[in-house]
Amino acid sequence: MILETFPVGPLQCNCTILGDEETREAIVIDPGDEVSRIHRRLSALNFILKQILITHAHIDHIGGALKLKSLTGAPIFLNEDDLPQLKIMAEQAAWLGVATPETAPPDEALTDGRNVGLANYPAQVLHTPGHTRGSICLHFAPLKMVLAGDTLFAGSIGRTDLPGGNYDQILDSIRARLLTLPDETKVVPGHGPTTMIGTERKTNPFLK
Repeated sequence: MILETFPVGPLQCNCTILGDEETREAIVIDPGDEVSRIHRRLSALNFILKQILITHAHIDHIGGALKLKSLTGAPIFLNEDDLPQLKIMAEQAAWLGVATPETAPPDEALTDGRNVGLANYPAQVLHTPGHTRGSICLHFAPLKMVLAGDTLFAGSIGRTDLPGGNYDQILDSIRARLLTLPDETKVVPGHGPTTMIGTERKTNPFLK
């Protein structure tokens, strides 16, 4: 298995490549920017991209998805509750002072409970609204890992002051969907360093 997470774009969104060295298949989560770099890495690893998974439709997480699809042919997966975010992409770009990326509706929906990922490294979709209405996390149970998007961070939680955000809802999502995972579950957030569910349960000031 190849598992690489690296920050991309001006907001340093964590983009993750997960690849199966046996099948040469891979998935990419949150290719928000620097698509040429992501594509070069996939090519260097000799992987065929099978899925582009988006935790939520903020520009820093989805901005490069359509370009990566055009380079690889891989379908884009997104929870459909975040379709309204695509409609305000120009507004999102204006917040950052960047060009508006081309986007399109997803090829497939990341519905709650759906299994995605690779045959040997499957993930279950956890719908965790609050940061946005369609925010999801990806629980890779065999790997004891959850990709949390902008729902949960090391010592913090996702902001809820943007369109579609809801403070009470994100707290409910974290408590019901993430804190029920085993303490030893590694958390890969949408920005910043990794953490553990047990650590956040005990020390995250927002969850007291």
